[in-house]
Amino acid sequence: MAGANVKIFTDSNFNAEVLQSDKPVLVDFWAVWCGPCRMVGPIVDQLADDYVGRVKIGKVDVDANQAIAGNYGISSIPTLMVFKGGQVVEQVLGARPKQQIQALLDKHV
Repeated sequence: MAGANVKIFTDSNFNAEVLQSDKPVLVDFWAVWCGPCRMVGPIVDQLADDYVGRVKIGKVDVDANQAIAGNYGISSIPTLMVFKGGQVVEQVLGARPKQQIQALLDKHV
């Protein structure tokens, strides 16, 4: 599941939490049955703790929130997207090491 600083984004709160955020937002599109997603999950939790107050970090369960996944063309998970000003500014597919995800975030804080 998600760490204390990880937000849960849903079809109903995505617009307010992500698109209207005044901070950059890292979104982890994932599913419970996805092995690589389970590898990325603890990294996302660590990053949420590391970037408190600077970046909003959260997860979208693609099975439970198919509208959002469909809107962004998510066909492979895990997919990580960085949003800034309501726009996708970075996207990576598949499991990545923490340092690579940090580098993406650092460009936008």
